[in-house]
Amino acid sequence: MSHPRTAVIGAGISGLTSGKMLNDYGVEYTCYETSDRVGGNWAFGNPNGHSSAYRSLHIDTSKHRLSFKDFPMPESYPDFPHHTQIKAYLDDYADAFDIRRHIEFENGVEHADPRPGGGWTLRLHSGETREVDLLVVANGHHWDPRTAEFPGEFTGESFHSHHYIDPETPLHLKDKRILVVGIGNSAADISVELSSKSLRNEVTLSTRSSAWIVPKYTYGLPADKYYVTTPYLPLKWQRWAAQKMQFMTGSNPELYGLPKPNHKFFEAHPTQSIELPLRLGSGDITPKVNISRLDGSAVHFEDGTSAEFDVIIYATGYNITFPFFDHDVISAPENHLRLFKRMFLTDPARRDAVFMGFAQSTPTLFPFVEAQARLMAAYAIGRYALPTPAAMEQAIDDDQARYTGHMLDRPRHTQQLDYFIYEHDLRAKELPAGLRRAGTLVS
Repeated sequence: MSHPRTAVIGAGISGLTSGKMLNDYGVEYTCYETSDRVGGNWAFGNPNGHSSAYRSLHIDTSKHRLSFKDFPMPESYPDFPHHTQIKAYLDDYADAFDIRRHIEFENGVEHADPRPGGGWTLRLHSGETREVDLLVVANGHHWDPRTAEFPGEFTGESFHSHHYIDPETPLHLKDKRILVVGIGNSAADISVELSSKSLRNEVTLSTRSSAWIVPKYTYGLPADKYYVTTPYLPLKWQRWAAQKMQFMTGSNPELYGLPKPNHKFFEAHPTQSIELPLRLGSGDITPKVNISRLDGSAVHFEDGTSAEFDVIIYATGYNITFPFFDHDVISAPENHLRLFKRMFLTDPARRDAVFMGFAQSTPTLFPFVEAQARLMAAYAIGRYALPTPAAMEQAIDDDQARYTGHMLDRPRHTQQLDYFIYEHDLRAKELPAGLRRAGTLVS
């Protein structure tokens, strides 16, 4: 049986994992990467502009959860590696599995046009065109900044956290009155860094929804080592138990002066930080509610207060964007993207595209894309077949209810899922079902 001519868009973690699994299954492919290096978001200073890593960034997921199952992180790595170590790990991964020979660097996909009858015509940055039967979309979803909009106009400097490097780049951030908007992990890290007394800044943190703050360590171990869900109990029961026990972690933001969350524990993505509560409790960061309007250098808040600022940093998330697709072919308005198992479109005419890594996976991302890659590669060689469009639509609705039905209705949470439940579903249910649909005997 001949395998489909396959292209992978992007050489970040999703593209690398896809390539590794295609290699394992004997599928020839080419990976098209706009940059001159692998790593995507984890390639600090990536020339393609798609890295959101700042100089001081350490991963928020411990190495024990983050490691690929078939390529563990080095024992010498700390519990929470620096971004340079993650990049080195991905370089080693690419070399260990001979992935680089499949990558065309500095030659990304400029446009992907569906062909009549299936497959895609790719126009590359080099000006060449390529015809492929299967397109693996792995361009990532943490590179197109999403900026909050408020009434009025701010006359100071402002930028998105995507562009933050350190207190000197992109702006000289010393002796400044700084407002950070948002309360995700990046907002916490940047607020902590800029509130160092050595920089003599006045840092304020504004949040619309507030957030439960999860410590990185519990009882001397990385806290995510305690996070395990099981497919044998309803997820809502497990969330209920976690909500009842959250007081033991000190995660209530009201303890540190932040607003009361407008959601229960695990109804929005929690923020992981050891230092943010300390800086709030030390008075180094001033907590504030949401912005009501902007007025020159003044910012007015919903509690009726106002203050003057020199700089606003918007740590307000990202858009899911596919610049190589025409909008009427594939798009994700407000980050909504209906994908079966977060991978496949339900349109029978678009069974020639597979999406990789488009999820906010708790507590880990790398093994999540590894699980997806197994199914993707089985699909590529015909050992996995999709169900009917109606069954796929029903499964999407069921999965949305399971993973995001309890979450705040925000663009950030449209792709939320629980890794342990998802991985079990693919491995124990969907892959065997797809094998049977493909007419393959399960040994």
